[in-house]
Amino acid sequence: MPREHTGADDNRENGATGANAARVRLDKWLWAARLYKTRALATDEVVRGRISVNGLAAKPSRELHPGDRLTVRQGPLTRTLLIRALSNVRGPAVVAQALYEETADSLALREQQALQRRQGVEPAATLEQGRPSKHDRRQLADWQRWSASVDDLDTGSSH
Repeated sequence: MPREHTGADDNRENGATGANAARVRLDKWLWAARLYKTRALATDEVVRGRISVNGLAAKPSRELHPGDRLTVRQGPLTRTLLIRALSNVRGPAVVAQALYEETADSLALREQQALQRRQGVEPAATLEQGRPSKHDRRQLADWQRWSASVDDLDTGSSH
């Protein structure tokens, strides 16, 4: 007697998207949405605390739902994404981009950071300390006065 087909297995096996995907793990969704090249990289980023779901720290096995807000730190960039659809399968980039929507604030911040990178590094931002204080200058002068150099040692023998 043939088994009745319920369709529940199809969600897991075929990687259904949208409302058909009942359960999707965070690490698998990040991989399917093409935010990370491998699922292992996605898992590592979640474990390191670089990804939060609805403002809370998440685990790789966390189940996602449409409407969840993801905060993803990738290097110097922080992206805020709204989950629009779920998927268990990594598909083409066009399909992956339909899984989420980046917030307007996140896009504006990314544009601002890109503009700063194109303009180069702000010189004042690279300074660890400012100009030496009077006390620092005196210490440098004392150090230079009392330090021996190779030139000072050779002066007695060659003249």
